[in-house]
Amino acid sequence: MSKVRLSTGFELPLDGELLAILEALYHEVTLKKELNVTFQEMMKEIEGLVEQMSDEDRKRYLVESLFLNSVTYENEKLDAYMRRLTEEGDGDDEMENSP
Repeated sequence: MSKVRLSTGFELPLDGELLAILEALYHEVTLKKELNVTFQEMMKEIEGLVEQMSDEDRKRYLVESLFLNSVTYENEKLDAYMRRLTEEGDGDDEMENSP
């Protein structure tokens, strides 16, 4: 199994688990900078990880990333739809209770 190294020196095995990479970035970059990491700093860290990956690893992580993002997108769309239904339902109750 191949590994990548963060700028902090932390080594991360590439086992196909995207959440492991996200957790490592959070702990090793975000928390070590006391939540003051910039967009540019995080992008540089991510680009450094991707550059260390083989084409096969990049493909595997891209597929997982797209899958997780599609699920997140679907959940956000459903949440917005449910909020809209709830808001419309709340408005109907007010009309029914008015004299």
